[in-house]
Amino acid sequence: MSRFQKYLSIVGLLFFFSCQSEIEDQNQDTQTITNTTPLTSYLQRVAMVKTVQDNFIDGSTYCTIKLPYTITVNTAKIAINTTADYQKVLDNINASTTDDDIVKIDFPVTMVYYNYIEKLLPTEADFDELIDYWNLYPDLLSKINGLNIHYPITINIYNSYNQVASSVSITSDQVFFNFIKNLNSSQYISLSYPISITDYNYQTKSIRNNLEFENAIKYAMDYCTENNLNTFDFDEIITKGSWHISYFYNKAEKTSEYADYSFVFKSDKSVIATKAGVSQTGQWESNVVYGVRNFKISFSYDYLLLHKLDYSWKLFELNNSLIHLRDESNGNYLYFEKNK
Repeated sequence: MSRFQKYLSIVGLLFFFSCQSEIEDQNQDTQTITNTTPLTSYLQRVAMVKTVQDNFIDGSTYCTIKLPYTITVNTAKIAINTTADYQKVLDNINASTTDDDIVKIDFPVTMVYYNYIEKLLPTEADFDELIDYWNLYPDLLSKINGLNIHYPITINIYNSYNQVASSVSITSDQVFFNFIKNLNSSQYISLSYPISITDYNYQTKSIRNNLEFENAIKYAMDYCTENNLNTFDFDEIITKGSWHISYFYNKAEKTSEYADYSFVFKSDKSVIATKAGVSQTGQWESNVVYGVRNFKISFSYDYLLLHKLDYSWKLFELNNSLIHLRDESNGNYLYFEKNK
């Protein structure tokens, strides 16, 4: 083995042990993440295709019509060559309160999905079929709007399978999306900070670590109106059906320990956890303080595994089929997903 090869091996091993140490004792300051870390998923959603801007035309949050194209609003034909032309459509729709505001798309058009896949639609029938398809998935996690990453950014990678360390320059949202999409379970990554972003108020900010990135994403999710197209009643959602834990992180990922549990949250604030026909009862509570929803689940010390869920959680994300909670002080996560 050459001296250079020996040097690379030593560097790789040092990086490996560093990664392993961080993974075994991860906290909010840890910069290493994997393909299952919540921040990874949220970053990918930041990097998705923006599709919300033409919802009033195509009726879907999961795809957008590729520019340029032409539509007819009532009797006016409008060419949409840039995103600024959407205002022309809105101005026409709002010009009168007595017409029906019929919007017709001139086909063919190309649709761009949230994941950058493109599909040519020759006819209106093809378009209607596609929109009906996307409407079957109302709880599919969509793009997080209101946060733009300034590229390029650098990502360091360590592959525990072949013990190879490397780095990659990410130059666009599409490259970032596909990079995260192709991550596998043997890869550990760390973002090279600082990273510059623009928030939904068009303010440029410097992000210095994972926690700041996560908080910036949460801020965009809460306050950017393009992310709040649907409103959900937390108590109504959690008390319907049964749930399982899809992700639990407490210093290390421990999701598998709860794989066989089913949770039913009752309106009397009791929660029943059932595994292999054996049920254990605890309590749950929820309230909103300064616009942030808090959630608490409590089980007796006699049920030690379930008792480990007893934290003061804060709601990170909610829809009809998932509840994402975060313990900000300890860097823990608890995800519930509705059973089908």
